[in-house]
Amino acid sequence: MKPSANRALPRAPARSEAKRAGRRWFLVSVPAPFVLAVVLLCGCSTFNRDWRAAAGKTAPPDSLEGRWEGRWVSEVSGHHGRLRCLLTRESDDRLAARFRANYGKVLHFTYTVPLSVQTHYGGWEFSGEENLGKFAGGVFYYEGRASPTNFFSTYRAKHDRGFFEMRRPE
Repeated sequence: MKPSANRALPRAPARSEAKRAGRRWFLVSVPAPFVLAVVLLCGCSTFNRDWRAAAGKTAPPDSLEGRWEGRWVSEVSGHHGRLRCLLTRESDDRLAARFRANYGKVLHFTYTVPLSVQTHYGGWEFSGEENLGKFAGGVFYYEGRASPTNFFSTYRAKHDRGFFEMRRPE
């Protein structure tokens, strides 16, 4: 059949339209666990930047503020991993503990817990809680003691309990 002079032939999609269609297909076809892993891993960049920036600052001997590193251990599952923390003063009796925990050498979780702190026998006692979300186990409660060089905390949640052990990095 011969096209009439008044009827236009269908045109091929423009290159940018084809690219957009390809991107949409890519987003639909990417598995959800991959997307979740990318989202979780992207939160690390600011923590790592702040960690490096804090390395140049000497921690005052009469303060918990600054860098800490060590390990976390779940007493329920036996899981464990590397743990780093940046403690920042919010008020005289309150600190923000920004934790960066590794799980299985691949996954990294960064979260912040407000800690109530009081002096105790040459060191400090602290406690706090934070809802880490359903995916991470819900509400976690923290209690512990620290000296200028050592930090020990227990944690508990509905389905988990364990501890953190940290020291000042060298």
